[in-house]
Amino acid sequence: MVEPWNFPYYQIMRVFAPNFMVGNPMLLKHASNCPMAAEAFEKIVIAAGVPEGAFANLYITYDQVNQIIADKRVQGVALTGSERAGQLVAAEAGKNMKQSSLELGGSDPFIVLDDANLSEIKKIISGARLFNAGQVCTSSKRFIVTEKNYEQMLAMLKEAFAAVKLGDPMLSTTTLAPLSSSKAKQNLAQQVRAAVENGATLAFGSLAQNKPAALFEPVILTNITKENPAFYQEFFGPVGQIYRVPDEAAAIRLANDSHYGLSGVVFGGSPEHATEVASQLETGSVFVNSFGGTLPELPFGGVKNSGYGRELGRFGIETFVNKETIVTKHNPINLDDAFGGFV
Repeated sequence: MVEPWNFPYYQIMRVFAPNFMVGNPMLLKHASNCPMAAEAFEKIVIAAGVPEGAFANLYITYDQVNQIIADKRVQGVALTGSERAGQLVAAEAGKNMKQSSLELGGSDPFIVLDDANLSEIKKIISGARLFNAGQVCTSSKRFIVTEKNYEQMLAMLKEAFAAVKLGDPMLSTTTLAPLSSSKAKQNLAQQVRAAVENGATLAFGSLAQNKPAALFEPVILTNITKENPAFYQEFFGPVGQIYRVPDEAAAIRLANDSHYGLSGVVFGGSPEHATEVASQLETGSVFVNSFGGTLPELPFGGVKNSGYGRELGRFGIETFVNKETIVTKHNPINLDDAFGGFV
Protein backbone atom coordinates (compact mmCIF):
# COMPACT_ATOMS: atom_id res chain seq x y z
CA MET A 1 0.00 0.00 0.00
CA VAL A 2 1.22 3.45 -0.98
CA GLU A 3 -0.42 5.99 1.31
CA PRO A 4 -0.65 9.81 1.63
CA TRP A 5 0.19 12.30 4.34
CA ASN A 6 -3.13 14.07 4.88
CA PHE A 7 -4.52 11.42 7.27
CA PRO A 8 -1.28 9.64 8.18
CA TYR A 9 -2.70 6.95 10.52
CA TYR A 10 -6.23 6.50 9.24
CA GLN A 11 -5.17 6.01 5.63
CA ILE A 12 -3.00 3.06 6.67
CA MET A 13 -5.65 1.48 8.87
CA ARG A 14 -8.38 1.59 6.24
CA VAL A 15 -6.26 -0.59 3.94
CA PHE A 16 -4.46 -2.70 6.54
CA ALA A 17 -7.48 -3.71 8.64
CA PRO A 18 -9.63 -5.40 5.95
CA ASN A 19 -6.61 -7.10 4.38
CA PHE A 20 -5.38 -8.34 7.75
CA MET A 21 -8.83 -9.82 8.39
CA VAL A 22 -8.66 -11.88 5.21
CA GLY A 23 -5.06 -12.93 5.78
CA ASN A 24 -3.12 -10.68 3.42
CA PRO A 25 0.27 -9.51 4.76
CA MET A 26 0.79 -5.82 3.98
CA LEU A 27 3.84 -3.76 3.02
CA LEU A 28 3.63 0.01 3.52
CA LYS A 29 5.24 2.80 1.56
CA HIS A 30 4.10 5.92 3.38
CA ALA A 31 4.42 9.53 2.28
CA SER A 32 7.96 10.85 2.58
CA ASN A 33 6.89 13.77 4.77
CA CYS A 34 5.41 11.67 7.59
CA PRO A 35 7.94 8.88 8.30
CA MET A 36 7.34 9.02 12.07
CA ALA A 37 3.66 8.24 11.54
CA ALA A 38 4.63 5.12 9.57
CA GLU A 39 7.01 4.03 12.31
CA ALA A 40 4.46 4.68 15.05
CA PHE A 41 1.80 2.65 13.24
CA GLU A 42 4.17 -0.30 12.87
CA LYS A 43 4.97 -0.20 16.58
CA ILE A 44 1.27 -0.14 17.45
CA VAL A 45 0.55 -3.12 15.19
CA ILE A 46 3.39 -5.12 16.79
CA ALA A 47 2.23 -4.14 20.29
CA ALA A 48 -1.29 -5.29 19.41
CA GLY A 49 0.09 -8.78 18.81
CA VAL A 50 -0.43 -9.33 15.11
CA PRO A 51 1.62 -12.22 13.69
CA GLU A 52 5.15 -11.48 12.57
CA GLY A 53 5.19 -10.45 8.93
CA ALA A 54 1.55 -9.32 8.84
CA PHE A 55 2.67 -5.70 8.51
CA ALA A 56 5.98 -4.15 7.52
CA ASN A 57 6.87 -0.51 7.02
CA LEU A 58 9.36 0.11 4.21
CA TYR A 59 11.50 3.24 4.12
CA ILE A 60 11.82 3.27 0.35
CA THR A 61 11.84 5.95 -2.31
CA TYR A 62 9.06 6.38 -4.82
CA ASP A 63 11.43 5.06 -7.48
CA GLN A 64 11.69 1.79 -5.55
CA VAL A 65 7.93 1.29 -5.50
CA ASN A 66 8.09 -0.22 -9.00
CA GLN A 67 10.63 -2.79 -7.83
CA ILE A 68 8.33 -3.85 -4.99
CA ILE A 69 5.30 -4.14 -7.31
CA ALA A 70 7.32 -6.27 -9.72
CA ASP A 71 8.45 -8.68 -6.97
CA LYS A 72 6.78 -12.07 -7.47
CA ARG A 73 5.84 -12.25 -3.78
CA VAL A 74 3.67 -9.13 -4.10
CA GLN A 75 0.17 -9.88 -5.40
CA GLY A 76 -1.40 -6.42 -5.52
CA VAL A 77 -1.01 -2.72 -4.82
CA ALA A 78 -3.37 -0.19 -3.25
CA LEU A 79 -2.62 3.51 -3.67
CA THR A 80 -4.18 6.66 -2.30
CA GLY A 81 -2.62 9.75 -3.81
CA SER A 82 -2.45 12.06 -6.77
CA GLU A 83 -3.74 11.35 -10.25
CA ARG A 84 -0.18 11.28 -11.56
CA ALA A 85 0.92 8.77 -8.91
CA GLY A 86 -2.08 6.61 -9.76
CA GLN A 87 -1.15 6.54 -13.44
CA LEU A 88 2.40 5.42 -12.64
CA VAL A 89 1.36 2.73 -10.15
CA ALA A 90 -1.46 1.41 -12.35
CA ALA A 91 0.92 1.15 -15.31
CA GLU A 92 3.46 -0.81 -13.28
CA ALA A 93 0.78 -3.07 -11.82
CA GLY A 94 -0.64 -3.75 -15.26
CA LYS A 95 2.77 -4.50 -16.72
CA ASN A 96 3.29 -7.11 -14.00
CA MET A 97 -0.30 -8.47 -14.10
CA LYS A 98 -1.00 -7.39 -10.52
CA GLN A 99 -4.34 -6.44 -9.00
CA SER A 100 -4.57 -2.74 -8.11
CA SER A 101 -6.92 -0.25 -6.52
CA LEU A 102 -6.58 3.52 -6.76
CA GLU A 103 -8.15 6.26 -4.67
CA LEU A 104 -7.08 9.53 -6.29
CA GLY A 105 -8.19 13.14 -6.36
CA GLY A 106 -11.59 14.73 -6.53
CA SER A 107 -13.34 17.94 -7.47
CA ASP A 108 -16.50 17.15 -5.59
CA PRO A 109 -19.73 19.05 -6.31
CA PHE A 110 -21.96 20.55 -3.61
CA ILE A 111 -25.36 21.04 -5.26
CA VAL A 112 -27.90 23.43 -3.72
CA LEU A 113 -31.42 22.99 -5.12
CA ASP A 114 -34.16 25.61 -5.09
CA ASP A 115 -35.87 24.21 -1.99
CA ALA A 116 -32.69 23.58 0.03
CA ASN A 117 -32.68 24.51 3.71
CA LEU A 118 -29.94 27.15 3.82
CA SER A 119 -29.86 27.21 7.61
CA GLU A 120 -28.81 23.55 7.53
CA ILE A 121 -26.15 24.29 4.93
CA LYS A 122 -24.80 27.11 7.06
CA LYS A 123 -23.99 24.60 9.82
CA ILE A 124 -21.59 22.63 7.68
CA ILE A 125 -20.47 24.88 4.83
CA SER A 126 -17.16 25.80 6.46
CA GLY A 127 -16.21 22.21 7.27
CA ALA A 128 -17.35 20.97 3.88
CA ARG A 129 -14.56 22.95 2.24
CA LEU A 130 -12.05 23.93 4.92
CA PHE A 131 -11.70 20.77 7.03
CA ASN A 132 -8.02 19.76 7.23
CA ALA A 133 -7.18 23.09 5.53
CA GLY A 134 -9.10 21.93 2.49
CA GLN A 135 -6.59 19.13 1.90
CA VAL A 136 -9.15 16.35 1.57
CA CYS A 137 -9.94 14.50 -1.64
CA THR A 138 -13.65 14.43 -0.73
CA SER A 139 -13.91 18.11 0.20
CA SER A 140 -16.71 20.01 -1.49
CA LYS A 141 -14.73 22.01 -4.03
CA ARG A 142 -17.43 23.12 -6.50
CA PHE A 143 -20.55 24.75 -5.03
CA ILE A 144 -23.22 24.51 -7.73
CA VAL A 145 -26.25 26.64 -6.83
CA THR A 146 -29.51 27.29 -8.62
CA GLU A 147 -30.41 30.89 -9.41
CA LYS A 148 -32.79 31.27 -6.48
CA ASN A 149 -30.15 30.70 -3.78
CA TYR A 150 -26.95 31.79 -5.50
CA GLU A 151 -26.46 35.24 -3.93
CA GLN A 152 -27.30 34.00 -0.44
CA MET A 153 -24.98 31.00 -0.81
CA LEU A 154 -22.16 33.25 -1.99
CA ALA A 155 -22.69 35.50 1.02
CA MET A 156 -22.72 32.47 3.36
CA LEU A 157 -19.53 31.12 1.86
CA LYS A 158 -17.80 34.49 2.24
CA GLU A 159 -18.96 34.72 5.85
CA ALA A 160 -17.68 31.23 6.63
CA PHE A 161 -14.30 31.89 5.02
CA ALA A 162 -13.93 35.27 6.74
CA ALA A 163 -14.56 33.72 10.17
CA VAL A 164 -11.58 31.35 10.17
CA LYS A 165 -8.45 32.06 12.15
CA LEU A 166 -5.20 31.09 10.48
CA GLY A 167 -2.31 30.08 12.67
CA ASP A 168 -0.24 27.47 14.43
CA PRO A 169 -2.07 24.12 14.32
CA MET A 170 -0.93 23.41 17.89
CA LEU A 171 -2.95 26.37 19.22
CA SER A 172 -6.57 25.79 20.21
CA THR A 173 -7.54 29.18 18.77
CA THR A 174 -6.48 28.16 15.25
CA THR A 175 -9.33 27.09 12.98
CA LEU A 176 -7.40 27.00 9.70
CA ALA A 177 -3.96 25.40 9.84
CA PRO A 178 -1.19 25.73 7.24
CA LEU A 179 -0.95 23.63 4.12
CA SER A 180 1.32 20.60 4.11
CA SER A 181 4.33 22.51 2.77
CA SER A 182 5.49 25.82 1.34
CA LYS A 183 5.63 24.12 -2.06
CA ALA A 184 1.96 23.15 -1.76
CA LYS A 185 1.17 26.79 -0.99
CA GLN A 186 3.11 28.00 -4.01
CA ASN A 187 1.38 25.52 -6.31
CA LEU A 188 -2.10 26.43 -5.03
CA ALA A 189 -1.38 30.16 -5.30
CA GLN A 190 -0.26 29.65 -8.88
CA GLN A 191 -3.47 27.77 -9.67
CA VAL A 192 -5.54 30.65 -8.29
CA ARG A 193 -3.54 33.25 -10.24
CA ALA A 194 -3.90 31.24 -13.45
CA ALA A 195 -7.66 30.92 -12.89
CA VAL A 196 -8.02 34.71 -12.51
CA GLU A 197 -5.75 35.39 -15.49
CA ASN A 198 -8.06 33.20 -17.55
CA GLY A 199 -11.19 35.11 -16.59
CA ALA A 200 -12.32 33.88 -13.17
CA THR A 201 -13.46 36.45 -10.60
CA LEU A 202 -11.69 36.64 -7.25
CA ALA A 203 -14.82 37.01 -5.12
CA PHE A 204 -13.01 36.64 -1.79
CA GLY A 205 -9.39 36.50 -0.64
CA SER A 206 -6.10 37.71 -2.02
CA LEU A 207 -3.77 36.76 -4.85
CA ALA A 208 -0.79 37.98 -2.82
CA GLN A 209 -0.95 35.26 -0.13
CA ASN A 210 1.51 37.14 2.09
CA LYS A 211 1.00 35.05 5.23
CA PRO A 212 4.21 33.38 6.47
CA ALA A 213 5.32 29.82 5.72
CA ALA A 214 2.54 27.56 4.41
CA LEU A 215 -0.42 29.60 5.71
CA PHE A 216 -2.95 30.10 2.92
CA GLU A 217 -5.76 32.61 3.18
CA PRO A 218 -9.10 31.22 1.93
CA VAL A 219 -10.15 32.15 -1.60
CA ILE A 220 -13.49 32.08 -3.42
CA LEU A 221 -13.59 32.02 -7.23
CA THR A 222 -16.64 32.73 -9.38
CA ASN A 223 -17.35 33.01 -13.12
CA ILE A 224 -15.16 30.04 -14.06
CA THR A 225 -15.89 29.06 -17.64
CA LYS A 226 -15.13 25.77 -19.37
CA GLU A 227 -12.34 27.51 -21.29
CA ASN A 228 -10.57 28.25 -18.01
CA PRO A 229 -8.02 25.55 -17.03
CA ALA A 230 -9.36 25.82 -13.46
CA PHE A 231 -12.67 24.32 -14.59
CA TYR A 232 -11.22 20.80 -14.67
CA GLN A 233 -8.57 21.11 -11.96
CA GLU A 234 -8.57 19.98 -8.34
CA PHE A 235 -7.70 22.74 -5.85
CA PHE A 236 -6.16 20.96 -2.87
CA GLY A 237 -6.52 23.62 -0.23
CA PRO A 238 -8.90 26.35 1.04
CA VAL A 239 -10.20 27.47 -2.35
CA GLY A 240 -13.92 27.37 -3.06
CA GLN A 241 -15.51 27.63 -6.50
CA ILE A 242 -19.13 28.68 -6.79
CA TYR A 243 -21.23 28.30 -9.93
CA ARG A 244 -24.65 29.78 -10.77
CA VAL A 245 -27.01 27.52 -12.75
CA PRO A 246 -30.62 28.09 -13.89
CA ASP A 247 -32.10 24.81 -12.63
CA GLU A 248 -31.34 21.37 -11.25
CA ALA A 249 -30.90 19.79 -14.69
CA ALA A 250 -28.11 22.26 -15.36
CA ALA A 251 -26.68 21.55 -11.91
CA ILE A 252 -26.47 17.83 -12.67
CA ARG A 253 -24.84 18.45 -16.04
CA LEU A 254 -22.26 20.77 -14.52
CA ALA A 255 -21.53 18.39 -11.64
CA ASN A 256 -20.89 15.55 -14.09
CA ASP A 257 -18.77 17.71 -16.40
CA SER A 258 -15.61 16.79 -14.53
CA HIS A 259 -12.60 14.54 -14.98
CA TYR A 260 -13.19 13.37 -11.41
CA GLY A 261 -15.92 11.37 -9.72
CA LEU A 262 -15.18 10.68 -6.08
CA SER A 263 -17.89 12.10 -3.85
CA GLY A 264 -20.54 14.80 -3.70
CA VAL A 265 -23.26 16.55 -1.74
CA VAL A 266 -26.87 17.40 -2.65
CA PHE A 267 -29.07 19.66 -0.51
CA GLY A 268 -32.82 19.81 -1.17
CA GLY A 269 -36.01 20.36 0.80
CA SER A 270 -37.31 16.94 -0.12
CA PRO A 271 -34.82 14.23 0.89
CA GLU A 272 -36.47 11.83 -1.53
CA HIS A 273 -36.10 14.17 -4.49
CA ALA A 274 -32.57 15.17 -3.48
CA THR A 275 -31.74 11.46 -3.43
CA GLU A 276 -33.06 11.14 -6.99
CA VAL A 277 -30.73 13.96 -8.01
CA ALA A 278 -27.84 12.30 -6.15
CA SER A 279 -28.41 9.07 -8.08
CA GLN A 280 -27.72 10.94 -11.32
CA LEU A 281 -24.25 12.09 -10.27
CA GLU A 282 -21.22 10.26 -11.65
CA THR A 283 -19.44 9.69 -8.35
CA GLY A 284 -18.51 6.91 -5.96
CA SER A 285 -20.66 8.33 -3.15
CA VAL A 286 -23.06 11.19 -2.43
CA PHE A 287 -24.27 12.68 0.83
CA VAL A 288 -27.82 14.04 0.80
CA ASN A 289 -28.60 16.94 3.14
CA SER A 290 -25.36 16.32 5.02
CA PHE A 291 -21.63 16.32 4.61
CA GLY A 292 -19.59 13.32 5.69
CA GLY A 293 -16.42 11.37 5.21
CA THR A 294 -16.13 7.60 5.34
CA LEU A 295 -17.47 4.83 7.54
CA PRO A 296 -15.93 1.35 7.90
CA GLU A 297 -19.09 -0.42 6.80
CA LEU A 298 -19.59 1.64 3.63
CA PRO A 299 -17.54 1.08 0.46
CA PHE A 300 -15.44 4.05 -0.61
CA GLY A 301 -13.88 4.88 -3.97
CA GLY A 302 -14.41 6.73 -7.20
CA VAL A 303 -14.83 6.66 -10.95
CA LYS A 304 -13.19 8.50 -13.84
CA ASN A 305 -9.81 10.01 -12.85
CA SER A 306 -10.67 9.54 -9.19
CA GLY A 307 -9.57 5.93 -9.51
CA TYR A 308 -11.11 2.48 -9.36
CA GLY A 309 -11.73 -0.27 -6.84
CA ARG A 310 -13.22 0.15 -3.40
CA GLU A 311 -11.92 0.42 0.14
CA LEU A 312 -13.92 -0.38 3.29
CA GLY A 313 -17.15 -2.32 3.54
CA ARG A 314 -17.65 -5.77 2.02
CA PHE A 315 -16.28 -4.63 -1.35
CA GLY A 316 -13.12 -3.34 0.32
CA ILE A 317 -12.56 -6.61 2.13
CA GLU A 318 -12.86 -8.49 -1.17
CA THR A 319 -10.62 -6.19 -3.25
CA PHE A 320 -7.52 -8.35 -2.86
CA VAL A 321 -9.22 -11.71 -2.34
CA ASN A 322 -9.29 -14.45 -4.95
CA LYS A 323 -12.89 -15.49 -5.61
CA GLU A 324 -12.04 -19.12 -6.18
CA THR A 325 -14.66 -21.51 -7.56
CA ILE A 326 -14.39 -25.15 -6.38
CA VAL A 327 -16.73 -27.77 -7.86
CA THR A 328 -16.71 -31.14 -6.07
CA LYS A 329 -18.39 -34.26 -7.44
CA HIS A 330 -19.42 -36.96 -4.97
CA ASN A 331 -20.84 -39.54 -7.41
CA PRO A 332 -19.13 -41.50 -10.22
CA ILE A 333 -18.88 -39.66 -13.52
CA ASN A 334 -21.65 -40.50 -15.99
CA LEU A 335 -20.61 -39.38 -19.46
CA ASP A 336 -24.21 -39.56 -20.65
CA ASP A 337 -25.07 -36.66 -18.34
CA ALA A 338 -24.58 -33.08 -19.44
CA PHE A 339 -21.20 -31.62 -18.42
CA GLY A 340 -19.98 -35.00 -17.23
CA GLY A 341 -22.63 -35.27 -14.54
CA PHE A 342 -21.76 -32.05 -12.70
CA VAL A 343 -25.25 -30.66 -13.00
